[in-house]
Amino acid sequence: MARLPQYLRALAALAEAGSRTVSSEALAEAAGVGSAKLRKDLSHLGSYGTRGVGYDVAELHRHIADRLGQAASWRVVIVGVGNLGHALAGYSGFASRGFTVVGLFDDDPAVVGQVVGGLRVRPLGDLEQVLGEPASAIAVLAVPARHAQAVCDRLVAAGARSILNFAPTVLRVPEGVDVRKVDLASELQILAFHAQRRAAAEPAAPRPSAASPRGAAGASAGPLLPHALRRVEEVVQ
Repeated sequence: MARLPQYLRALAALAEAGSRTVSSEALAEAAGVGSAKLRKDLSHLGSYGTRGVGYDVAELHRHIADRLGQAASWRVVIVGVGNLGHALAGYSGFASRGFTVVGLFDDDPAVVGQVVGGLRVRPLGDLEQVLGEPASAIAVLAVPARHAQAVCDRLVAAGARSILNFAPTVLRVPEGVDVRKVDLASELQILAFHAQRRAAAEPAAPRPSAASPRGAAGASAGPLLPHALRRVEEVVQ
């Protein structure tokens, strides 16, 4: 399931480029996976290409979109309208994938009442009203880690059963509630680990001369990583 959005994105790009069919090898390369893994994934969906022709791009796109629930329109609420919440509220990619942001919430009096992305920020006290409507919404949690569990508990009590968590903490939820975690700092740390391994395996580069400007080609980028990690944590919090 985690790879289906990658296939869908690749198929959308192929359709925009005018492709009507695609081989498993070409689709796998566009999605960044192995062709054998792609064929196995699609076989679980009951989708088989035609030998010598490949997959019908439009048909496969529709099939995967249906499996991902994109045939319906999904309501989304964002809780926490700081830097990250602002960015999420203005993200145009939600609408093109069947997601509509219907509510923004925050408990900061200086933020409540502001208009962000065409929506007025509402107090947390309105959560139950919005989530209690017939079509339950997917909740996006973009609050500081110290407040995340309390807000999560409130969302669950209000009826939320699907939560996307950007807070750098693990949430405890009852059975029947799905949580997906997005940890930007952890992803940067994983990239830093691989970058460090590459650097250790490569011959040492000549040291820049004293006259070289800071940040010139060949200068060490080491000091930049802690700054980047701090910046990500500031945005998330």
